[in-house]
Amino acid sequence: MRRKIGLEYKWSALSCTSLGALIATINGGTLIIALPELAKELHAPLFSLVWVILGYMLAQTSLVLLVGRFADMIGRKKLYVGGFALFTVVSLLAGFSTGVGQLIVARIFMGAAGAFMMANSGVIVTDAFKREQLGQALGINQMVAAVGSILGPVVGGWLTTYSWHWVFWFNVPLGLAGTVWAAWNLRELVDIEKGQRLDLTGSASFLAGFTALLVGLTQGGIRGWGSEVVIVSLITAAVLIPAFIVVELKSKEPLLNLRMFRSRIFAFGNVSALLNSLARMGVTFLFVFYFIGARGYDHFTTGLLLTPLAGSMFVFAPLAGRLADRLPARVLSSVGMLITAGGLLGMTSIEVHTPYWEIALWMVVVGAGSGIFNSPNTRAIMGSVAPEKRGVASGTRTLVVNIGAVLSIAFAIAMVTSAMPVSAMVEIFSGVSRGLSASAAAPFISGLHAALLLMAGASAVGVLFSALRGSERDSNARVMREGGLDTVGNQP
Repeated sequence: MRRKIGLEYKWSALSCTSLGALIATINGGTLIIALPELAKELHAPLFSLVWVILGYMLAQTSLVLLVGRFADMIGRKKLYVGGFALFTVVSLLAGFSTGVGQLIVARIFMGAAGAFMMANSGVIVTDAFKREQLGQALGINQMVAAVGSILGPVVGGWLTTYSWHWVFWFNVPLGLAGTVWAAWNLRELVDIEKGQRLDLTGSASFLAGFTALLVGLTQGGIRGWGSEVVIVSLITAAVLIPAFIVVELKSKEPLLNLRMFRSRIFAFGNVSALLNSLARMGVTFLFVFYFIGARGYDHFTTGLLLTPLAGSMFVFAPLAGRLADRLPARVLSSVGMLITAGGLLGMTSIEVHTPYWEIALWMVVVGAGSGIFNSPNTRAIMGSVAPEKRGVASGTRTLVVNIGAVLSIAFAIAMVTSAMPVSAMVEIFSGVSRGLSASAAAPFISGLHAALLLMAGASAVGVLFSALRGSERDSNARVMREGGLDTVGNQP
């Protein structure tokens, strides 16, 4: 049952989740910019360098469902505030790392803290806002996240000119503010159902299977696809990931409630989110090394050059959020995916000496498509389940988005590294080779084009899934029949 709230609470709740989104996106952008500097100062091999990013995303991805379930058991505020506090403490410690191994461990704990926040952010907003304002609220969240995406590379480039340590220490004052603000403002709105249990078997099988998949993908381009570690990793993933699905189907209280996928809006909305994330998350990662390695720009300039991608998301996300309260999600989300596919396809024309205005134009197109897609899609997913299941639903949506993001980077690395000699690849990714000639950069550009084609294809398939989702009106009626509540938890 959902408790009554005052009108002012929804905006204070939104301010808490927006601050979390801002910190998370700034942190992601600052670190990507700092990767070449980390490679040089910590003498980190490429595999370790990639896992500074993937370790965070793996921890967040593997824990987000468990955290979503846990939130439904003990309360969303506790986990959200706890996640903010843990993120702040570990950011401080990460800045004192003296080796890449320590940094990867710190990033794993930061990812766990991120899971505490990300799994609860969407559900906190959904609990606080009525259905007719939910799209606008989620659009504001996306807009703030876009601001963080704009600021992240710029701030990261500026901080890296002093020291990479500040990329982590920069999070500390923001994290302290977010922890205090969330603890002061958030409330528990939904009664906790007693006697719930955690699906630890499902968690273990998913973590092991997904880790094996990422190791296989990231090592394939570096060591070769026929190497023993790659073969063993991919076989392990092929066994454990289906085993996870079998475990979930048999569990009385599953980590991933596959029955929720009986709703076509929920199922196709999540598949669309997965494909959208796969289509766009590797773009920033690839273009950092394009600008620093192939074009020879410094870190700060590279951060500035990346701003059109997130800048267009900043413009289009709130507009799409407002329209989502009036137009069907399948229309807006499908248009967004189609625009993203077109932008990614246009990026395949980029060469080492392509004028920047042309690159910026395609970044604007890709960012606009993502901004148009996300808010309506999230609104539709969260509105398709009863309030007491929103923790799991939010965790599921975050899970598939994170899986797409991790796979996007892993596939991008695999394709780029498979197209060029290991020594040249390491020089580009560490920023040692800068300002390459067209012939010297040709293998990297070839891999870049292959990765962008894969992402464009994923977005094109996402258009189909988004367009074929069901009617939100029918979904709302089903939620009312099954739960006796409307899609924002109010009594009918």
